[in-house]
Amino acid sequence: MSLLVVGLSHRSAPVSVLERASLAADAKVKLLHDTLAAEPATEATVLATCNRIELYADVDKFHAGVAELSTLLAQHSGVALEELTPYLYVHYEDRAVHHLFSVACGLDSMVVGEGQILGQIKDALALGQELHTAGRLINDLFQQALRVGKRAHSETGIDRAGQSLVTFGLEQLAVGTPVAEWAAGKRALVIGAGSMSSLAAATLARVGVAEIVVANRTADRAERLAEILVASGTGVSAVAVPMARVAEELTRVDVVVSCTGATGLVLTADDVLDAVSWGSAPDPAPQSPARLDSADAAGSVPGSARLDSADPAGSVPGSEGLDSADSDVLARLVAAARDGGRIADAGAVRTIAGGVEADGCPVGPDGRAALTGVDANSLELHGTWADQGEAAAQRQPRRSIRTQAHATTVRLALLDLAMPRDIDAAVHRIPGVRLVDIESLAEASADAPMAADVDAVRAIVAQEVAAFGAAQRAAHITPTVVALRAMAAEVVAMEVARLDGRVPDLDERQRAEVTQTVRRVVDKLLHAPTVRVKQLASEPGGAGYAEALRELFDLGPQTVASVSRADAADPMNDDDPGRAS
Repeated sequence: MSLLVVGLSHRSAPVSVLERASLAADAKVKLLHDTLAAEPATEATVLATCNRIELYADVDKFHAGVAELSTLLAQHSGVALEELTPYLYVHYEDRAVHHLFSVACGLDSMVVGEGQILGQIKDALALGQELHTAGRLINDLFQQALRVGKRAHSETGIDRAGQSLVTFGLEQLAVGTPVAEWAAGKRALVIGAGSMSSLAAATLARVGVAEIVVANRTADRAERLAEILVASGTGVSAVAVPMARVAEELTRVDVVVSCTGATGLVLTADDVLDAVSWGSAPDPAPQSPARLDSADAAGSVPGSARLDSADPAGSVPGSEGLDSADSDVLARLVAAARDGGRIADAGAVRTIAGGVEADGCPVGPDGRAALTGVDANSLELHGTWADQGEAAAQRQPRRSIRTQAHATTVRLALLDLAMPRDIDAAVHRIPGVRLVDIESLAEASADAPMAADVDAVRAIVAQEVAAFGAAQRAAHITPTVVALRAMAAEVVAMEVARLDGRVPDLDERQRAEVTQTVRRVVDKLLHAPTVRVKQLASEPGGAGYAEALRELFDLGPQTVASVSRADAADPMNDDDPGRAS
C-alpha cells in the first residue's frame, strides 16, 4: 500500500484560504483526471467539503507524489502553490488511513462528532467510482472508513460530543437560549436544496419553526424538498420559490440559512439592508437607499473616519439633546470603534448594539436614508431607532429575538454554511442583523470541550487502522500465493498427462485416484508455508515475503499479475481448507 493524502482543512488553514481554494464540481472532475494522468498516481479521489479539501491517491513514489498532488491542488483551486504550501498537510500509508478514519468518525470535524461527514465521504467514493479513478485501494479504504464511522457512532456516545454544523450554527444564533424556544413560530428561508441545505431545513422543522421557504436555482429540487418537509410530520408549512423571489422573502422571514455551490455572493450587504429597512418607518421620504461597502468585510462603516472628530472630552457629534447617560454610551462606542476598527463585533455572534430613544435617530425618518458621510455612532442610533419603529410598520410582523449578551433586538438571523461564503460578511455591521458563518463557527468551536467518548472513538480508530493495514499487507502477497498455486496445479496436470502416456491401461477410476493423490500431496506441502507467509506478510515489514516467494519458486512478476487477474475473476478461487493456501 502506497496511499498518499495531500490536503488542507480548518485545522491547518484560515477560512479565507479555504474559501478561495474551494473546488466546484467540474474542478473536482478535472483534478481527478489530471491526477491519474500524472505519473506517480494509479488511482485517486477527492474529499472536498466546506472545511476541508483532500486529495487521496495510490502512488508509486512518495516525493514525486507529494510534489505532483500539491501542484495539482494549487492549479485547480486557483491558489498559487507558494501561497497554498504553508497550509498543506501530508499523510502516507498508515498515517493516511488513520487520518481518513478519524475524519469519518468526526474527530477531525469543526464540530467534534458530527455525522454529516459520512455522507461526504460516500460522495467522494461515488465520484471516484463514477469517473473510474478509484481502484481497489481507494474503494477498500473509503468503504472501510464508512464502516468505521458508523461503528464509532453506534458503539460510543461521540454524537454527544458535538452536533452537525447546522445545529451548532443555530445554537450560536440563539445565544444561550434553547434552540427550540428560540425557533418556535419563526419563519425561515433556506437557500439551496443540496445535502447541507436539506439538513438545515429538516433541523429547522424539527426545532419548531412555523414556516420554511426553500429557494433554489433548480425549481424541481426546491419543490421536492418542500414536499418532504410538509410530509415530515413536524407540522411545518413549507413552500418552494424561485431564486428571483429571495429578496422579497427576506422582508418577511426571521431566519435565513444559505448553503449553495455558487462561486459568488448570494446575498450582498445591500440585499440584507434593503430587507431589514423595508417598512421600518412610517411615511418614508423618497431618498436614495443606503449602501454598505461590502468589499471590506471587517473594516469600518462608510464615513467612519468622522469618529476622530470626537473631542478629547468625549463629546460626540450629533449627540446634542441626548441625556448624559446616552452620551456616555456613545462616547464608549466611539472609543471602541477607534481602537478596534469595527463596532461591537463579538466574533462568533456579530451584531451592532445601541440604545437611545426612538425619536433620536440622526439619519432621518427614512430607515434607508443615505448613510454616506454619517459617522458610526449615528448609525448606531439609527439602528436602535429602526428596531423600535419596525414592529408597527412591517408588512408581516417578525418575531424579535432578545440576546442575553447584549439585549439587542435581532430582526434577521443569518446562518451561512457555504464555502465559499454565500452571504457578504459586511452584513454584521447592519443594525438588527446577526450573522454566523463558517469562520465564526470555527472561532466558537475552537475551545469546545470534547466528551469522554472521544477517547473510545480514538481507540476504535487505532484498532481499525491496524486491521486495515494487516489486511492490505496480506492482500499484497495474495497474487504471489495465487501464482504459486497455479504453478503447482500446472505441474500436477503435466505429471498426470505423463503418467497417462506411460501407463495407458489405467481405467478412469484408477486414473482419478492417482490424480487426486498427487494433488493432495502438493496441497499438503504448500498449505503450511503459504498460510504462514500470509500471517507474516500482515505484520509491519512483511512485504518482503512476497518477493522471497517469487525468488524461491522462480515466479516472474508478469506471471503473478496474469494469474492473479484470472484468480480475481474466478469466484471458485477463494481460500478454503481443501485448497493449497
